[in-house]
Amino acid sequence: MYSRSSAWSQSLKIMSMMFLFTMTLFLLSCSISYKFNGASIDYSKTKTIQISDFPIRSSYVWGPMANIFNNQLKDHYANHTKLIQVRRNGDLRIDGEITRYDQRNKSVSAEGYSAQTELSMTVNVRFTNNNNHSEDFERQFTATTTYDTTQSLNSVQEELVTQMVKDITDQIFNATVANW
Repeated sequence: MYSRSSAWSQSLKIMSMMFLFTMTLFLLSCSISYKFNGASIDYSKTKTIQISDFPIRSSYVWGPMANIFNNQLKDHYANHTKLIQVRRNGDLRIDGEITRYDQRNKSVSAEGYSAQTELSMTVNVRFTNNNNHSEDFERQFTATTTYDTTQSLNSVQEELVTQMVKDITDQIFNATVANW
């Protein structure tokens, strides 16, 4: 004799197996591709990058700024892509210059004196993709930051320039290889 509970148990097993089979097929047919580094590079075609040093062409200059910028830009690509950095004939090429570095009064206090100063940095970038020249561009990237005028620029300059360089290198990275 066949009991009602064993029939229920049998159909539950069959439904469970059908569900697992369906889910397995679904998972095998789907493919999700996401790169956590933000880069969307076809490494089968693009293997190398040439990043030239950016000279300072600004009328106002802070000596260490070029080294901070050049090192951060190269490090950003080294840490977030598998591209090999080369001195010439790269699949991708980035060059340019630091064109502006200046400060201006941002806000005025009740006494009529400057309360905050805005520091800004602009970099002109020429990007060449030797595998797809339709992606080539020349563009300017700018970052700004402010500091209280009670502080001297000398005391905060390194920290502020480092912040602006990080912002600009992120912008350049996104424009060149992240395709956002």
